[in-house]
Amino acid sequence: METTIRRFWILLLLAWSLGPLLWQLYTSFSTDQALVTPLAALDQRWTLAHYRAVLSGNPPFWRYLVNSLVVGACSTVLTLVIATPAAYALTRMRNRITAIAKSLLIAAALFPYVLLFLALLEVARTLHLGNQLFALTIPYAALSQPLAILLLSAAFQDLPVDLEDAARLEGLGLWQRLRWVLIPLIAPATTSTAILVFLFSWNEYPIALTWISDADRLTLPVAMARIAGSSIYSVPYGAYAAATVLGSIPLIALVLIFQRSIVSGLTNGAVKG
Repeated sequence: METTIRRFWILLLLAWSLGPLLWQLYTSFSTDQALVTPLAALDQRWTLAHYRAVLSGNPPFWRYLVNSLVVGACSTVLTLVIATPAAYALTRMRNRITAIAKSLLIAAALFPYVLLFLALLEVARTLHLGNQLFALTIPYAALSQPLAILLLSAAFQDLPVDLEDAARLEGLGLWQRLRWVLIPLIAPATTSTAILVFLFSWNEYPIALTWISDADRLTLPVAMARIAGSSIYSVPYGAYAAATVLGSIPLIALVLIFQRSIVSGLTNGAVKG
């Protein structure tokens, strides 16, 4: 009986999680008539017209995917380069200042960044960062720092200090200990942190909307919003669903490839002893 109940809840969770994606997949292959007329769905004829419309746009849809991939990758690398030594210092410097710093990081991680929207827009205007794709990595990396430092500091905290002492006795300097001893040991946590930062950069909309106006440099969320609002008379559900499916493929592949590292990194330290 207990096994049956457990399976029921697992199936319910899967239906809840995969339902929207499966519905978008169904919509992307459905004709416009089947989407607006329930009886027409009974005589459904699958079509690739929505994918052709999206991929044949000007600029082509793959350009938005590449833009988002570039921004996400650069933001992730920049975040990790800054957050890794900061997290290490936070765990090795044990005093009242570090405790205050952790509290401030938690507050910053929970702070709604949309409240900084006007300030970031003024920064972009003052520094002439508009329509520069790589400029998006600056606010993305800055906004991702609190969560990244907290996750990486938790990973460093779980490492025995004896390992670092042994490496110091072998003559390794600070950066050598980080590069050859400590960072490889927190690889799962680093991977999970990188995935979370990449997802934030991939899905971010308000900053990308106001900083980028050139059609060739739009990121995926902004491009999809333009597809949804391309007509004043109706919503192109089929084209939007096709864009959603195409935009989900890189994320699904990323999670499937690194799923073990993600789970290991997020659960690291959950069980002691």
